[in-house]
Amino acid sequence: MSESQAAAAAPGRNLMLRIAAALVLAPLGIVLAYAGGWWWAALVTLAAIGLFVEWLAMTSATRNVSVTVTGVIALVLTAPFLVLGNVNAALVVLALGLVAVSFRASEPRVWAIGGFLYAAAAQVAAIAVRLDKSQGFSAIMLVLLVVWATDIGGYFAGRGIGGPKLWPRVSPNKTWAGAIGGFVTSLLVALGFSLLGLGKAVPLLVLAAALSIAAQCGDLFESAVKRHFGVKDSSHIIPGHGGILDRLDGFVAAIVLAAIVGFLRYGADGVGRGLMVW
Repeated sequence: MSESQAAAAAPGRNLMLRIAAALVLAPLGIVLAYAGGWWWAALVTLAAIGLFVEWLAMTSATRNVSVTVTGVIALVLTAPFLVLGNVNAALVVLALGLVAVSFRASEPRVWAIGGFLYAAAAQVAAIAVRLDKSQGFSAIMLVLLVVWATDIGGYFAGRGIGGPKLWPRVSPNKTWAGAIGGFVTSLLVALGFSLLGLGKAVPLLVLAAALSIAAQCGDLFESAVKRHFGVKDSSHIIPGHGGILDRLDGFVAAIVLAAIVGFLRYGADGVGRGLMVW
């Protein structure tokens, strides 16, 4: 196969890899989200560990193994407190972990600290949203489906329509058509939830719009960090997607925003209700 033929076939292969990976990972995520409790916390904690490790590797924040080990231990110890609903204890553990990471990291410490905060925020938010027994599963599925719809709609709209670039200096492949396509697709998720009687249409549409924008901003943020360090993918652990950080960058931003909204409306014990009950 010539170089031109290989280049032409590459997008098709990449799409097939993305679909194959999604067909494995998406059902697993949904099953564990439905199970909730320790199962969901285990998945989220493993993902948070992956985020932290890939962030350190991507940013070259440190070559000191003790920084990675310290951060991982803090994330693991935080999970049980979150599952049991003891948010204060979880935050104390994370605060101690943050102090330990900052002391052990080499200069400049800001990247190691930022990576730990990024992973910890994702962990706390994802577990907090699902923890609500009455609305937790609906809430976490809303966030997941909005993020997935934004990603899928953006991919096909960007590929099919093309046009002006969204932010070429940071992400050369992203277009305004893709951003708008992902945004519109996310609204269809909100409409679907309302038609199923899982919430009121207008609040869900507003929430989906905000989550979609957050997801796209999260994607651009990670792209900016990669561009700063001259990295194409955070790793190659997921076929067609790159690394855990590449796959979850939009979800991290969306779930943190969702957790903030839910917490402000119903407190730490009703984050899921705060998203779904209006």
